[in-house]
Amino acid sequence: DDFSKVVNVLKNKVPGITIATDIIAGFPTETDDDFKETMILCKKYKFPSLFINQFFPRPGTPAAKMKRVATTKEVKKRTKELSDYFQSYEPYKNRIGKKYSSVLVTETSHDGNYLVGHNEFYEQILVPKDDVLLGKCVDIEITSVSKFSMMGKLVSEPVLANDAPLKSAEVEAPKSYKGSLIYKLSLGILFLAVCVRILQLFSCALSKNK
Repeated sequence: DDFSKVVNVLKNKVPGITIATDIIAGFPTETDDDFKETMILCKKYKFPSLFINQFFPRPGTPAAKMKRVATTKEVKKRTKELSDYFQSYEPYKNRIGKKYSSVLVTETSHDGNYLVGHNEFYEQILVPKDDVLLGKCVDIEITSVSKFSMMGKLVSEPVLANDAPLKSAEVEAPKSYKGSLIYKLSLGILFLAVCVRILQLFSCALSKNK
């Protein structure tokens, strides 16, 4: 219930948000009912990324000392059921024809055939390989999908992610944030921390000279 509440709030506040999760199959206290609830959650949300691990009793952890409810055979069966379900659907199958703006292209795909970009929800989008696109933002129309990514074509000219690059070691805060009380307090706390550190170093230096 708690998990569903968190996911539902996130989806309501940020429509289109990507939700991924990790699952440990066969935790010592996991019952058949617990596993059924896990499967219900997976079928409800159809996570685009789902990391499934079989429980392993790592020495020195509290879980390693717990009595296991399920047998090793049952745990393997649960792990396989989760994996089979995850492989049974394509989370992006309804995206063909959808357009995304400001997709940031950052790297070359593992097979070297495409460039990899991400939309605002950090979903992976493959685009035609053209090194001119690296480090730039492009508008994309999705043309095909796979289990783990979408592929698309450019529908706009590439633009730099930031037309006015920051100077080395310079970080720019949003204008709305710069004028906020939180921003001013943050600067004040940072300044105070620096002063305290300088005093500490000065005190240490005096102590060594005595």
